Amino acid sequence: MFRFIKKGVNGVFREEHDSVGSLRIPGEAYYGVNAKRAYDNFQITDSRLEPIFIESLAQVKKAGALANLKLGELKPMIGETIIQVADELLEGKLTGDMIVDPIQGGAGTSSNMNINEIIANRGIELLGGEKGQYHLLSPNDHVNKGQSTNDVFPTAGKLTFLKLIDQLLIVLEELADSFKEKSLAFATIQKMGRTQLSDAVPITVGAEFKAYYTVTKRNIKRLTACKEEIRYVNMGGTAIGTGLSAHSQFSQTIIGYLREVTGLDIAVAEDLIDSTQNVEAFGVVSDVLKTIALSSSKIANDIRLLSSGPRTGIGELIIPARQNGSSIMPGKINPVIPEVVTQGAFLVAGNNVTISMAIEGGQLELNAFEPVIFHKLIESFHVLTNTLASFNEHCIKGIQVNASRCQELLEKSTYLTTSLAEYIGYEQAALIAKESLQLNRTVKEVALSKGISNDILVKISK
Repeated sequence: MFRFIKKGVNGVFREEHDSVGSLRIPGEAYYGVNAKRAYDNFQITDSRLEPIFIESLAQVKKAGALANLKLGELKPMIGETIIQVADELLEGKLTGDMIVDPIQGGAGTSSNMNINEIIANRGIELLGGEKGQYHLLSPNDHVNKGQSTNDVFPTAGKLTFLKLIDQLLIVLEELADSFKEKSLAFATIQKMGRTQLSDAVPITVGAEFKAYYTVTKRNIKRLTACKEEIRYVNMGGTAIGTGLSAHSQFSQTIIGYLREVTGLDIAVAEDLIDSTQNVEAFGVVSDVLKTIALSSSKIANDIRLLSSGPRTGIGELIIPARQNGSSIMPGKINPVIPEVVTQGAFLVAGNNVTISMAIEGGQLELNAFEPVIFHKLIESFHVLTNTLASFNEHCIKGIQVNASRCQELLEKSTYLTTSLAEYIGYEQAALIAKESLQLNRTVKEVALSKGISNDILVKISK
């Protein structure tokens, strides 16, 4: 189990209390009793919230303070202090005190209170007080003013995923560009096309890579469309979407500041109760990530097959050698980059199952399982973004074609019988194909021995 929590310097602790009771907190810690209880309760993944999610939480808190200041809900000194500390968090400071595990009970309350306590205690310092003197600046009454975990947490999640979508889109566009470049470079190289791993009819290597380009561009459209699914947030809905305890203009006020702080195109959901109850939009995003992962893995598997060998496999493609392939077989090189793309796809597909179950598991006015949804969705984004970036940089950009091998296999195949059947019928063409394989002779050689006109053979070879 992880044990990264700070200890009291020189044994100095402070005592904080909540409705459960009192708890000792290390004197130098900016987190408080809520975060410490969560730390003790939820040591699940040996990790903390991702920095990008902490950033999104801090942006929500900053926008909330700006909105409350404008609405007169916070005194200027309090609101400005909250904003100042939120900016420190956005600079990467204080984040070591975000100690709560990503997987937690309470629908994200522990993480919301963790950042509330950090902002409050750092703010108290700036106001001249000592940590824990919450009468000066309260995590609940001031930092969380007009808010609830039930609108803060999902909003932070949506902000995070909008950012991660943009990051993945950059990688996908670069991958598509590489596929297009290769499709043009290999446009004139003919090879044997295969269906069900068996010889079919000729195709160019360029056409194969054009297909990889096309599916990648289609995935880009799918992912871009996901932005519309998650751009609507439920800020101001508070506990169950009714807006209880929030200023009547809080939703419309905070959304402007959120757009300003994040630079993202977001809006307030039309139905805050629906937006609090139902989180199927995250399932749409996860489904698209799975689709991208599976189609990319299919491409990676194609490349593994086509580059297999190099002497005893198909050997039509030559992929960059990235590392030794064996601790016992000298000179062996494995297709490690395509392999890692497929393993990433396995992970994304597995996460999709977890996310789907968590979405279905929501009950009544709230889905309590957003923590695991967000944890796994963030992981899927990171894994997919990183594997596809590696695929492009370390494999696709440097891929080459063994043109002589392509020609050799093409000549040995029985593909000409497909076109020949149009002149002599399917049955006679099948007999020629069978004899070609049995005698290890080309289709042309067998056809000529059967009296087929050379003019026909020349025509169907073009």
